[in-house]
Amino acid sequence: MRASFLLLLGSLVGPVLAADDAAPPAVSAALARLAPNTPVDGLRKAAMPGFYEAVVGGQGVLVSADGRYLMSGALWDLRAQRNLSEPLLADVRREVLASVPAARRFVFAAAQPRATVTVFTAIDCGYCRRLHEQVERINAAGISVEYLLLSHGGADSPSHATAVSAWCAADRADALTEAKRGHEPPHKVCPNPIDEHAALARRLGVSNTPTVVAADGRVLGGYLTVEQLTGALGLAATAGR
Repeated sequence: MRASFLLLLGSLVGPVLAADDAAPPAVSAALARLAPNTPVDGLRKAAMPGFYEAVVGGQGVLVSADGRYLMSGALWDLRAQRNLSEPLLADVRREVLASVPAARRFVFAAAQPRATVTVFTAIDCGYCRRLHEQVERINAAGISVEYLLLSHGGADSPSHATAVSAWCAADRADALTEAKRGHEPPHKVCPNPIDEHAALARRLGVSNTPTVVAADGRVLGGYLTVEQLTGALGLAATAGR
């Protein structure tokens, strides 16, 4: 477990988002011993007595107040049938994603937006393409779609080069749409946020594409129909159906 958790902690990047000043030093020290100099997101007292919860690499962990015990996974209230770890995870996602301006995303904006979702996507992902085929209907339903583009295969892959070329195109949205249809954009290189998108995915523990996240940090799912998406966001049906 130690080796796998070290790997998990090592994938985290960026500053601590929120820290509970009342957390005993032993809690932070326990996490620091596992991976020195690795930031931890959202440390606060857990609902389970004697434990604190934190978000590390997009996953929840529980640490005993004396720093001796650590558990990974969600804490559930079985009586209430409620995931008690999810609110902190959602807070972290919300704050992390709110730090990424629209200028660093591929934006498909609704003319009359009622909601905005962030979608971790990839060009060569079948369900990502199916979701994008609905983007006009999603926009018509009042939902703006803002993509963070991941490249399967890493920074040296053809997928990464295609992602960069789409970003560097004169019309990014059109280039991304055409790329998802199998039409390779003209090769271009320019300053781009593609590696930043990958780092954000690692930080939030996102490994699957598509992953749809609401503005409040809730993960709504993977591939969703327009009807499923509007329902998950609590929006009344519109002509976008």
